[in-house]
Amino acid sequence: MSYQGYKSKISDNTTEKKAKSDVILSAPDKPLIIIVTFLVIIGFLAIFSATAPKCMREGVNLISFLLKQGVFAAVGFFLMGYFAKFDYHKLEKFNLKFLWIVIALLCIVKFTPLGMEINGARRWMNLGFMQLQPSEFAKPLFCMLLASAFKNKVDLLNTKHICKIFLPILIVLFLVFKQPNLSMVIILLATGFVLYLAAGGPLLLVGIVGGIGGIGIISMIPKLLHGYQMDRITIWLNPGSDAQGRGYNIIQSLIAFASGGFGGTGYGGSIQKLAYLPECHTDFIFSIIAEEFGWLGCLFVVGLFVALVHRGLRIAKRCTDMYGKLLAIGLTFILGFQAFLNMAVASSLLPVTGVTLPFISYGGTSIIVFLSMIGILLNISKQRIKRIRAEVNE
Repeated sequence: MSYQGYKSKISDNTTEKKAKSDVILSAPDKPLIIIVTFLVIIGFLAIFSATAPKCMREGVNLISFLLKQGVFAAVGFFLMGYFAKFDYHKLEKFNLKFLWIVIALLCIVKFTPLGMEINGARRWMNLGFMQLQPSEFAKPLFCMLLASAFKNKVDLLNTKHICKIFLPILIVLFLVFKQPNLSMVIILLATGFVLYLAAGGPLLLVGIVGGIGGIGIISMIPKLLHGYQMDRITIWLNPGSDAQGRGYNIIQSLIAFASGGFGGTGYGGSIQKLAYLPECHTDFIFSIIAEEFGWLGCLFVVGLFVALVHRGLRIAKRCTDMYGKLLAIGLTFILGFQAFLNMAVASSLLPVTGVTLPFISYGGTSIIVFLSMIGILLNISKQRIKRIRAEVNE
């Protein structure tokens, strides 16, 4: 390296250090940390209560599920702390690398023996010590990609964005849909729509494309949806038509809500978890909370998620750059929307979708990804304030 080049490099490093010293970072959003901590603790309590009878029947340690979830949560909190300190502006540099990692993992699940099929869906990768669900990584990935695409201008016909962002997004959606995992596709598409509107996308284009697409999708629903997905819709409309078969889960979930009443049966007092309600530690964990803590417990959990969404949107509003705003909106929307879907399914407001309740349902990949997303939100919440330096004229 020449002397001039070395001198230039030293000068650039000095300028960068000076720029950093001219910026004061505020503390991360403490209410958000408290809310998430409460949700994780509630999850621990609910998982132990829901899985203890199952462990007893199988002759294993009563806290085996809780211990596993504790390990996953520990990893998640570590990543939350890491991303809370990692400057979110630098995330853009990893967009393509993260994208190809997610696509590779989805392909491994779909086309290799590592992919596991459970209840007719091939969504998990068997790693021995845990089951990895790669589609969970698509949630932060979508937020990162679309925030980059829309931060300056909403241009769906931009050639660069089509090649590097929009086409890869379609590939991810296709691989997730073929698992099949329609609920995840709905979450990702809804996130894209929200970010498009938040970035100022033209409503006329949304109306035209949405109208044409809606007519096409409605006409193709019988061909697009798998048999069990159509069954979920028909059974949701009338669960009593097959009370001992396809409508069994919904009916048992509603019985749990009815049994809980206003104040609940008390912690550990659920009857439905005694082999009556399948998947009560994952998809239907909110039903167990409703039975044991009643309407008051449900209201408390819903209130925590409402508060979480409020903090996330407040962080987005206070962020000074468009990339951070869109990233915060996307992450917050996913957390709030998935929580709504899970609770709506448990109370039979919507057909069964198979999504977990963030921070509460049992699931390693889920809690790790969600806590990492909270870490990014916490970093965005750190306000970058320029230091005011007094100039002294000598």
